[in-house]
Amino acid sequence: MEGTLRARVSRVVDAQWFQNTIITVIVLNAVALGVETYRDEIEGGDALFATAEHLFVAFFTFELALKLYARGPSFFRDPWNWFDTAVVAIALVPSSGSFSVLRLLRILRILRLISVMPQMRVIVSALFRSVPGLGTVIGLLLIIVYTGAVLGEKMFHETDPERFGDLGTTLYSMFILLTTEDWPDVAEPVLQQHPMAWIFFVGYIVVSAFIVLNLVIGVIVTSMQHEVSEERWEEDQELELRQHEAVMTQLETLTTQVTRLSAEVRELRAANGTLDTREDEDLSDPPRA
Repeated sequence: MEGTLRARVSRVVDAQWFQNTIITVIVLNAVALGVETYRDEIEGGDALFATAEHLFVAFFTFELALKLYARGPSFFRDPWNWFDTAVVAIALVPSSGSFSVLRLLRILRILRLISVMPQMRVIVSALFRSVPGLGTVIGLLLIIVYTGAVLGEKMFHETDPERFGDLGTTLYSMFILLTTEDWPDVAEPVLQQHPMAWIFFVGYIVVSAFIVLNLVIGVIVTSMQHEVSEERWEEDQELELRQHEAVMTQLETLTTQVTRLSAEVRELRAANGTLDTREDEDLSDPPRA
């Protein structure tokens, strides 16, 4: 009985309408959290938003309980289920006392859209997969920024102390150059006194913004391609497995039919052989007067 009920709950949890309902409630919750910022301008807003909060928390708790019952112990093997559990647990923290600050984290419920939408999960998984490669590239980028900051401070601290006066302000100026936003404002005061300083600025921007940042993008794109290819490979493997099982089932059916036909043929041959023997015996007996 329990197995049947678990199977029914599992079908409900895996149904598309159930997933669409979760997405709709998450979006409504996000809208409610946004509108809640105007609660002082809404008459009776505190009571309204408190009721809405209780309803959302009740729904997410019920949804999590259904998934836990349907999946059983395998529920905790999925990291996304741990994320959903943490988000719902934060929503259950009391709104008063020393834990009231944690209530601000209820905005994380909006991030549950990532856990319920497979396309978003692929992107996030790809980002996590790219962390080792990104660490190396970002380390290279930091080395370039730091080197440029030290060079800039040594060369231009007297020319433009506002942007190159010390290492901290120079690092900030190097970051502005890295983003290529308003970089002429950084370079122009220096170029007025050092016309050849364009070599430093152009070289730094080309290396940091156009080469190393593109390496970062390349690592992320490669990870996303690997993630998508792996997902498609798993789908292909599952499809091949189903096709293999279907072919094996057909072969078993054909084998059973061939075995049955072989048995029937042997029985027919045996019956024909007995009949032929009896006819020979009848022919060999002399006629009686």
